[in-house]
Amino acid sequence: MSEKKEYKLSGMTCASCAMTVEMAVKDLETVEEVSVNLATERLSLIPKEGFDSQQVLDAVAEAGYQAEEQGNARLSDVSEEAAMKTQELRRKKQELLILLVTALPLLYISMGSMIGLPLPNFLDHVAHPLVFVLSQLVLTLPAVWIGRGFYQRGFRNLIKKHPNMDSLIAVGTSAAFLYSLYSVSQVFLGHHAFVHQLYFESVAVIIALVLLGKYLESSAKGRTSQAIQSLLELVPSQATVIRYGEAVTIDTEDIRVGDIIRIKPGERMPVDGLVTEGQTFVDESMMTGESVPIEKKVGDTITSATINQNGGIDYQATRVGSDTTLAQIVRLVEEAQGSKAPIAALADRISLYFVPIVLGLATLSALGWYFLAGESLSFSLSIFIAVLVIACPCALGLATPTAIMVGTGKGAENGILIKSGQALEAAYQLDTIVLDKTGTITVGKPSLTDLLPLSDLNRSDLLQLIASAEQHSEHPLAQAILAAAEEEGLDLLPVSHFEAIVGRGLSAQVEGRWLLVGNESLMKEQNIDSSAFEAQLLELSQEGKTAMFVAIDGQLAGILAVADEMKSSSLSAVQELQSMGLEVIMLTGDREETATAIAQKAGIQKIIAGVLPDGKATAIKDLQETGKKLAMVGDGINDAPALVQADVGIAIGSGADVAIESADVVLMHSDLQDVVKAIKLSQATIRNIKENLFWAFAYNTLGIPIAMGLLHLFGGPLLNPMLAGLAMSLSSVSVVANALRLGRFKMKEYTEK
Repeated sequence: MSEKKEYKLSGMTCASCAMTVEMAVKDLETVEEVSVNLATERLSLIPKEGFDSQQVLDAVAEAGYQAEEQGNARLSDVSEEAAMKTQELRRKKQELLILLVTALPLLYISMGSMIGLPLPNFLDHVAHPLVFVLSQLVLTLPAVWIGRGFYQRGFRNLIKKHPNMDSLIAVGTSAAFLYSLYSVSQVFLGHHAFVHQLYFESVAVIIALVLLGKYLESSAKGRTSQAIQSLLELVPSQATVIRYGEAVTIDTEDIRVGDIIRIKPGERMPVDGLVTEGQTFVDESMMTGESVPIEKKVGDTITSATINQNGGIDYQATRVGSDTTLAQIVRLVEEAQGSKAPIAALADRISLYFVPIVLGLATLSALGWYFLAGESLSFSLSIFIAVLVIACPCALGLATPTAIMVGTGKGAENGILIKSGQALEAAYQLDTIVLDKTGTITVGKPSLTDLLPLSDLNRSDLLQLIASAEQHSEHPLAQAILAAAEEEGLDLLPVSHFEAIVGRGLSAQVEGRWLLVGNESLMKEQNIDSSAFEAQLLELSQEGKTAMFVAIDGQLAGILAVADEMKSSSLSAVQELQSMGLEVIMLTGDREETATAIAQKAGIQKIIAGVLPDGKATAIKDLQETGKKLAMVGDGINDAPALVQADVGIAIGSGADVAIESADVVLMHSDLQDVVKAIKLSQATIRNIKENLFWAFAYNTLGIPIAMGLLHLFGGPLLNPMLAGLAMSLSSVSVVANALRLGRFKMKEYTEK
């Protein structure tokens, strides 16, 4: 029994959570291998003989989390899951707004008098101490309720001997809250000096800051579901099917294998199949990367989500539902995302050891002062709170997101959208850049590249005649010719007797002249000798261009070629990447001749051509298995699985929505030069993150001994919990200030180096 099983997890918040779940399931005798991905909240396992899925669900539940088995869901189920995630994200945003409304007045009341801010008389801690303390308690309760998950998970994991960041937050804020409640009770008893022993604002601020980080994290995780949602939107919700001799409209998910589907011009294909009647051109660029639409006739294959251009066809469904090419791409995106080893945050790795150590030190120091030094319960509790508060992971929690926010903001200023810390951490380790061809290295649409007259007509006159004839053509290549004529300011001439010759070209009468525009077969049919351009035809074909002949009044008049041209900046970008020591590879679904021609122009030595949509992700995986750390740069739907599979996926901003959503980095200027800038920016940001983590950890490491009262043993000062909170705040401020230095990053200077 070796079929992989997958489960959807919920309740995990850090690397320790993922490790706890993994260990719990790994202990099952009927499980051979298990892997938990924190980023996608997925558990994958390979079962043994006698495996029972309920055992996994029970083991995960016993560990304190929830699991749900994932079956072969319909595409609509993915859409429903994406909607649920969107709703959950909206709920978290509302909770943050509530925290903002309550925490700001709480901070003002508790800290305002300390820094000279005016307070209403009824909130004066001297004149009305009860109102002063009760108002803070009331404003803290929403934070405690909204952050109840920290206490549920934190104490549960603590009891199960797997403490995590939630445990530290739960214990620290609970101690501060309980001690503050004790102070409130003392104020009720008339001991008004306890108005200075309130830590309600620390509870609210800590919960608010951590929840803000969780919201940002959830927002980033939603990218995958958005990418899949973009794919799903390519499938028409309904289709016209021929049943019992009549055309009926049904839901796409109700199409069965063998159904005959009728497609009109401009419609998308709902499922995969074979053409049974008619002829047309189909835009398959989102699947194959080929910018020129492909002719389809009886017997040819149809791929779901591709676009019918100008003819009407009937085709028989051969693969429907989860078996279609589009559904397979959806699965590839999910699998690639789930199989990618998450780059564990350094803060989480530290916390695996830091959290239990801090809890232990806080407990030991409090007990030591109480039992060994004979201090009061209030004194010992103050020591306990001071240790937990100064060690509270605010600075550790801010270290990464603040640097990422500043770094990504700097990138956005320059048209580079970096979506996650994972992308930043991986980008500076790259040694290989894999480039898609169509729309990435090239412009992405055909244009007129060559026009060679043979007769006494000059080039402009010949182009005017050809464009005039093509103005009534629905062939995609005609648009490239018309665009060239428009660019040169040529007026189109009247046309009569126009005829489209399927699969070969066209004939038309322009100002009394008979024009034939088409391929070599058309010339042979009309007994027109095209040998004068035989050498040019071979040369153009080797360059990956589509060549057509032009004949006027039965005589060969010229040859023209249409191709997808290389972007002006591609060559210099490739050279810069190579100068940085990066290997550059072209990966394309186009044929090898065309790919080779473009690669030579771009200065790329290695190409992988003729790759199908599912093959691109496989090609990336094969390169990774050789030890390469690589980025994939692409723009098409067919690039989406490869973008996710790569260590860093980089999408061209002018490309398909799903490619943009699947990628880790988006280049809004659609310029390969920005790949260089993105890598340099990631290097600077990761350095900043490591500096932040060092200082955040250093503050805690230096502050904990002072909070434990070690200096007090030798006559030094004792760290009051209030000062511990201040030290914690200063560590956070220093981390933010260091992150803001990234704002001075000079993108142009780094690019030129």
